[in-house]
Amino acid sequence: MERKIKMRKAMFFDIDGTIWDGRQWIPDSTREAFRLLKKQGHYLFISSGRTRIFIPDKALMPLGFDGVLAGCGTYGEFQKEVKFYHRIPLEEIQRVNEILRDLGAAYILEGRRLLYLDEERFTEESSFSQKIKKTLGKNLVRVTGNEDSLEVSKFCVNYMKDKERQKELEREVGKDYTIIYREGTFMEVVPRGFNKATGIQEICSILDIAPEETYSFGDSTNDLDMLEYTAHSIAMGDGMQQARDAAEYVTAPLAEDGIYQACKHYGLI
Repeated sequence: MERKIKMRKAMFFDIDGTIWDGRQWIPDSTREAFRLLKKQGHYLFISSGRTRIFIPDKALMPLGFDGVLAGCGTYGEFQKEVKFYHRIPLEEIQRVNEILRDLGAAYILEGRRLLYLDEERFTEESSFSQKIKKTLGKNLVRVTGNEDSLEVSKFCVNYMKDKERQKELEREVGKDYTIIYREGTFMEVVPRGFNKATGIQEICSILDIAPEETYSFGDSTNDLDMLEYTAHSIAMGDGMQQARDAAEYVTAPLAEDGIYQACKHYGLI
């Protein structure tokens, strides 16, 4: 009797709203799902809009991840070895920086080793910059004074409440960058040609993983490309409507064992 060979799957998980909630709480069922997936021999990858420096290893890597796709597909690593990194050329990010300053935008320039932020550009009532500062410590530096050494692969713009200024930003950078509209007035801006799907494609090519063996889990608009690209896609039940519309399967909310339930649904555990 011929034994059926089990193919190793490659599974890609967004962090915020998928693995953990706004308090960085991870359900026990999610931890158990990861344990069982690893027992089956599958590859587990983080796939995040966060750049590499903003992904906390101590909290996440012990869950069993084999690699990290970061910065919306601009960075990839496998077993702690960097496989690719697409950096915005210095002259180009300097050009963008001047545009953002002229528009009076609150923004963060994001690289694999540092995040750049001028705190005074953010409104006092916002805890956004404070949260990043607390998480990154010395790896968060000012844009001002570091213009000649910016190491950046993407950037975020927040609190563009003036619609005319927002349209001006779109006109200035829309040709060369993809603008991902998140909740509220938060905009994630990535060089054209890069997204979570291109990162998955690149890592799967390196590891010789067939497209039909890929799964993705997400909850937001920066997950849409990977949800549409992978053979099987799962949106969290409490995720954004766009993510739920793009996914093959909508699972339970994060706090209601969503990842575990999806893995059971597909017979992965």
